[in-house]
Amino acid sequence: MIDLRSDTVTKPTPPMRRAMAEAEVGDDVFGEDPTVNKLQEYAAQLFGREAALFVPSGTMGNQIAIKVHTQPGDEVIVEEASHIFNSEMAMMGAFSGVIPRPIPSERGFLRWEQIERAIRPKVYYYAQTRLICLENTHNFKGGGVYPVEWAREIIEQAHERGLAVHLDGARIFNAAVATGRSVQELTEGFDSVMFCLSKGLGAPVGSMLVGSAEFIEKARRVRKMLGGGMRQVGILAAAGLYALEHHIDRLAEDHENARVLADTLKEIPEVRLEPVETNIVIFELSKTPAEKLIAELKQRAILALAIGPRRVRLVTHLDVSREDVRYAAQAIREILQK
Repeated sequence: MIDLRSDTVTKPTPPMRRAMAEAEVGDDVFGEDPTVNKLQEYAAQLFGREAALFVPSGTMGNQIAIKVHTQPGDEVIVEEASHIFNSEMAMMGAFSGVIPRPIPSERGFLRWEQIERAIRPKVYYYAQTRLICLENTHNFKGGGVYPVEWAREIIEQAHERGLAVHLDGARIFNAAVATGRSVQELTEGFDSVMFCLSKGLGAPVGSMLVGSAEFIEKARRVRKMLGGGMRQVGILAAAGLYALEHHIDRLAEDHENARVLADTLKEIPEVRLEPVETNIVIFELSKTPAEKLIAELKQRAILALAIGPRRVRLVTHLDVSREDVRYAAQAIREILQK
């Protein structure tokens, strides 16, 4: 089966499994798991931050950050198609008592001018804007890379107004490989950053939060509130450490495979292909319902994801080969042109 639904479906490689089996462990709630500590130190170093925290999921990482940066009754500015707004179970309201202020954008990237217009005036009966959340790369907008100059302007202007800025950087390493810039450079100035170990990097589970020592100290308490205090979790941390040490550069293969897939799809008359920058390929169908295409692909041992009535998402990853994407592209062509 060729699984193009998401890069979350990757399975640990044999060397990663060995690293997990051989991991030195301790009780992480007491801060005594040496492998977790090593992972956190390494992540902080990569991002040029004071500290980092290992969390079970990207959603938990994002929601911890929102909780730390806000107070109940505050407002959080988000992009309309962002993961935080659409795919995290309204948790910012349920857990932190804050409301989102979604702003639409062309490709998932807000400009400062849009954000500035959405900031609440200092009137006591308005929910006060406290936090801005950006996403890089953008999941539901085709894996686009946030222009670093736009992000820096937002950070600078937000900080002048006393607002915090959090980055959902679930696939920030895809952005780094695509642009040739380090994750430290791409995330400079953000008050907190979440990134996933379990997507393109290939770990079975886990995400990281990075930020100042003060932020991470508060985040650790919130993680415990959410049930995220784990014990001998070095077994999982070892997979994340292996991923950071061995799987970053290979993301370029996923990007190239996505381009190969896109090159065939753009030649199909019914397909309207969105720009492809990293490992996510999204296209709109002019006639065929997305679920019909998904069902026919499954009969050919290909799994894909419908993200709208006629919108389809394909994601390349380390368990998908060049041969796989060529086969999938040809199958889509045959189904849509028969």
